[in-house]
Amino acid sequence: MIWGLGGELSPLSLSLVLSLPEDSWCSIEVRELVVELNPCVAIPSMACVAYTIRGTLKLAVTRRTSNPSCGGCKSSVSFPFSQGWSRDCSSLAIRHVASHCHVASVRWRSSLEASATHADIVSGEKITILVIGGGGREHAICYALNRSPSCSSVLCAPGNAGIPQSEDTTCISDLDISDSNVVISFCRTRGVGMVVVDPEAPLVAGLSNDLVKAGIPTFGPSLEAATLEGSKDFMKKLCDKYNIPTAKYCTFMDAAEAKEYVKHQGASIVVKADGLAAGKGVVVAMTLDEAFEAIDSMLVQGSFGSAGSRVIIEEFLEGEEASFFALVDGENALPLESAQDHKRVGDGDIGPNTGGMGAYSPAPIVTEELKGIVMESIIVPTVKGFLNLSNTMYDLVIQNDRGELGKVPLTWSPEIAMVVVMANQGYPGSYKKGTVIRNVDKAEQVSPGVKIFHVGAALDGDGNLVAVGGRVLGVTAKGKHIEEARARAYDAVDAVDWPEGFVRRDIGWRALRLKQMAK
Repeated sequence: MIWGLGGELSPLSLSLVLSLPEDSWCSIEVRELVVELNPCVAIPSMACVAYTIRGTLKLAVTRRTSNPSCGGCKSSVSFPFSQGWSRDCSSLAIRHVASHCHVASVRWRSSLEASATHADIVSGEKITILVIGGGGREHAICYALNRSPSCSSVLCAPGNAGIPQSEDTTCISDLDISDSNVVISFCRTRGVGMVVVDPEAPLVAGLSNDLVKAGIPTFGPSLEAATLEGSKDFMKKLCDKYNIPTAKYCTFMDAAEAKEYVKHQGASIVVKADGLAAGKGVVVAMTLDEAFEAIDSMLVQGSFGSAGSRVIIEEFLEGEEASFFALVDGENALPLESAQDHKRVGDGDIGPNTGGMGAYSPAPIVTEELKGIVMESIIVPTVKGFLNLSNTMYDLVIQNDRGELGKVPLTWSPEIAMVVVMANQGYPGSYKKGTVIRNVDKAEQVSPGVKIFHVGAALDGDGNLVAVGGRVLGVTAKGKHIEEARARAYDAVDAVDWPEGFVRRDIGWRALRLKQMAK
């Protein structure tokens, strides 16, 4: 787990699909690279204002088939598993090496000094911070920021029902975050000293760029960097250009051509909407019919609108999924910690993919050796790639001074963190809204180290907490080992009174299995 900002925090994720190879060779393949503020994709309670690149990879020998001619196709690149991480592997200054990566602590003042040039911030003066967004990530960010001695107050737009529970934290529900001019005017009127932009949509729309141009210190990737999230095709082409290993793929706008490619490749195969689709634009098709249905849904029926007007057909990578974190300041990359997510809706990893049903950090499958390989083969080339794109890298983290990341002191907590997501019956399909949730406050008191973050909950006219989304609560707990964190999280889940909700009961099973195998 990551500590800092006066409390718990976690940076953005570099998601990995991992399966340990039987021999000494492996291939590492990127499925996604994303620049975003993402403190709770893995652990909602870990709210670090830090940005990285997220990617999906496989560590295994993969099958290879011939494929029709396609300008967007790429084969994987193989590396010896024993390959070490050169401490001077590039011109980028990797100031902290993988041996430091167990659990992080980034002090808020140091983070601000590394991420903003505004005189009021670096002088240590307390500031008001505006957080853009209203989900579980933003709740976690606000929770951590509010505990910082460098923060006088936190504003969140639009916010959610759980955020105002923290002292000196206010939700601005009527602020139009889609209008940069409105946000800029609000910041000047309210004396906002820094803005943290989290959701993908305003990042891709260029809100961070506009705030910076207006002279407002902003923590969030630029529009250009956010394109890694906004277009999977762009991400794949970046991998191609800079030899970042990625799963074999092809991009299509015509349904018939996409289906012909799928027929040639065979199932299992992955179909992805190119643009932002609220976490629902990926279909792991185990049969050809499932793949054809996904293609028709996106390209013919337009189920994701313009986000699905182009699709990426990608090689299916089988293995364990994990998340790796790295902090980037535009020139330097600082490896942080790992986590492991549970994407499928049902116990035993069955059913459709979701935005995540639970996670834990650190992930024992992400070894120190693997961290080094990931840094050398993916993180560093990606940062170098952005530096080489003409005027597209104002800063990966917009207000980070180039070269300053190495000055950020890190210490590491030995604790494990786990989150169990409480979701609405029917999710990720249709579900009923407005059901009442009780005893959340009591659930936070059942064990030490428990915090519940609101993801899709709101207050009704009578002041009752009600479910309004698919994923509704992130029940998070810390413990000295995986078993303790898991027990505390599920004890809190059981204390919540919500008959219409459900959870997976096996979060953390991979870590527990690996621990048993090591005995």
